[in-house]
Amino acid sequence: MESPQEQSALPEWDRLRLLRAESEYDAIKKDPTIAYGLWCVTGIFGGHRFYLGDTSRSILMLFTLGGLGLWSLLDVFFIARRVRTVNHTRRAMVMARYGVLDAS
Repeated sequence: MESPQEQSALPEWDRLRLLRAESEYDAIKKDPTIAYGLWCVTGIFGGHRFYLGDTSRSILMLFTLGGLGLWSLLDVFFIARRVRTVNHTRRAMVMARYGVLDAS
């Protein structure tokens, strides 16, 4: 993300495009706190996976009761990494759609 001085050095159109892209990303990014909360409440049914968009794995967890609880138990160690991966992918898609090169 650019500093305020770098943003002000951009032409007005580019600055507005960057702000719009950042705003769109903020609206669709996933929150790790929510993912962990869903894991606590619906982990055995894959609710946290549904939240992160892993539909096929969620359905597998739903019908196997989280791999008889084992898969759900192991997921607690991987939720934060999965949220980062999902957010990184979503940010790259938004920035590409607006034609913004993302250095992060």
